[in-house]
Amino acid sequence: MEKGDYLLITDKIKERSLIVQIIDIQYANIPGILEDLLRDGISEGSLTGEEVDPFKVSSQITVLKDTRLLLGKIRGAIEEGQMSRDVSWLPSRNHSQVEVMPPRFLTEALTAKHPFELGSMRRFHRISSDLSALDGRLNIVTGRKGTGKSHLTKLLVTSLVQEGAPVVVLDVNGEYVNLGQTPDGRQMHLSPKIISLIPGLNLRFSLSQVGLSTLLGTLTYALSLPENSARVFARIWHELEEQNQLTMSGLGAAIANFDCHESIKDALQARFNTLDDSGIFTDDPRTALNLEEVFRNHVTGCALIINMKNQYAALRRMTVELLISKLTDLLSTQKLRALFLFAEEAHLYLRETYWDDAVTRMRHLGLFTTFVTNQPDTIQASIYRQADNIFLFNFSNEHDLEIVSKVAKVDADTIRMIVRDLPPRRCLIIGDVVANFPLVVNVRPLEVQTLGATRYFFEHQFALA
Repeated sequence: MEKGDYLLITDKIKERSLIVQIIDIQYANIPGILEDLLRDGISEGSLTGEEVDPFKVSSQITVLKDTRLLLGKIRGAIEEGQMSRDVSWLPSRNHSQVEVMPPRFLTEALTAKHPFELGSMRRFHRISSDLSALDGRLNIVTGRKGTGKSHLTKLLVTSLVQEGAPVVVLDVNGEYVNLGQTPDGRQMHLSPKIISLIPGLNLRFSLSQVGLSTLLGTLTYALSLPENSARVFARIWHELEEQNQLTMSGLGAAIANFDCHESIKDALQARFNTLDDSGIFTDDPRTALNLEEVFRNHVTGCALIINMKNQYAALRRMTVELLISKLTDLLSTQKLRALFLFAEEAHLYLRETYWDDAVTRMRHLGLFTTFVTNQPDTIQASIYRQADNIFLFNFSNEHDLEIVSKVAKVDADTIRMIVRDLPPRRCLIIGDVVANFPLVVNVRPLEVQTLGATRYFFEHQFALA
C-alpha cells in the first residue's frame, strides 16, 4: 500500500463496507519491539557463540519488527449497493474482510458528462474527471516551486478550451503563450484558439471603452491616487465628455490647464504620465481591443493569454484592473455567459478586495477563478475554506502545511501526512472534481509547448562539452 490508496473493509455479517483512504504508513509500536531492536544492535558483533531458540520465537519476533500499521480516514460507505457519505457505524473486527478497493467504485464515482484525463494512479492507468466540476467553482492550485503547478494549470486550460469554454489567463512569466504549439514548435489544432495579448502592444483600450468608474478604480488602486485628486479627475472627465474631446491628448491638455491646487494638479499629471507611458491606452479605435468581439468570434472556445512577462508592477496592476473591470461589465450585461479566469501568482497584481469579489460577487456574475501560487500564505484563509477544488503539490515547510490544512473539504491530518511526501508532478486533489474522494494523481504529460521549465547553467555546459 501507499499513501492515498483506498481500502474496502467489508463486514460479512451486516453485508456493508467502509471506504477507507490510507493517509500514513508506520511501523507498529508493539511493546518490547524497541527493546529487541536495541538489544540486537548492542549485541551484534560483540557476543560470540551459538544462537539457541528452543521455542522457535525468533522468526515471529522478526515478523513483528517489520509489521506496518496503516492509518486511514473513512471517506464513505457502501450499503445495499449504494455509495453513502454518512457513516455512523464500524465494521466487526472478527468478521470483516480488508481488500484494495476495486477500480469500478472510483470510476463510477467519477462518471463525467464532460470528461478530461487528469493522469493516473498507481492502481489505475487513467483517471478522468468532469470539467463541469470546475464550472461555477472556486479553485486553488498550490505547491512549492518546481513541483508541477503550472503544468497542471495548462492541462486545465487546454481541456476547457477544447470543450468550448472561454478562458483568460493572467500570465506573469509568459509560460502559456505557446499552448497552441507542439513541443517541437509545430502548430496544432488549438493554435487558433490561443490568443496572446501583451499590454501596450495588442492589448490596448480607448478611454470611451474603459469608462470613468473603471479608470478611477485603476488610478485609485493601481496608482494610489488621493481622494481629492480623484474628485477633480471626475470633473475633468465629465467636461471632456460634454465637449466630445475624450481622448488621451485631450485629457493631458485638460489636466495641464485645469484650475485647481498645484498639489492636485501634480498628482493628476504624474498619474496621467504613467497611463500615457504604459501604451495601454489609444485614441485610435481600430487599435483598441474589443473583448466582446473576440469572444463572439470564438464561440467554440478560446484562451486569452495576458502576457505580463517583463512588465513593471504598476503596469501589471493597471492591466488587471482594466481587464477584470471590462470582463465584469460583459458578464453583468450578459454579453458573455461565463468565463474561467486563471490567476498565476495573483498577489503580485490583484488587490486584496478582489479575493472577496472572486468568492462572492464575481462568482454570481459568472467569473470562475482559479488561483495558482507557490506562496499559500498570500491567499486569504476564507478562500481556502470556501474553495470547491484544491490541487495540492508538495509542501515540506510546516508553516505552508498549516495554511493549506485550512481547506474545508478535507481534514487537516490528510493534508499534513500526504502532501509532505509527494514527488514532483504528483498532487493531492480534493473537492468536486474528484467527487470529494481525495485522490493522489500523477498528472499526465501534455502534448503542447508548455515553457516555464527551469533552465540550468551546468546542464547547458555539459551539453556543449
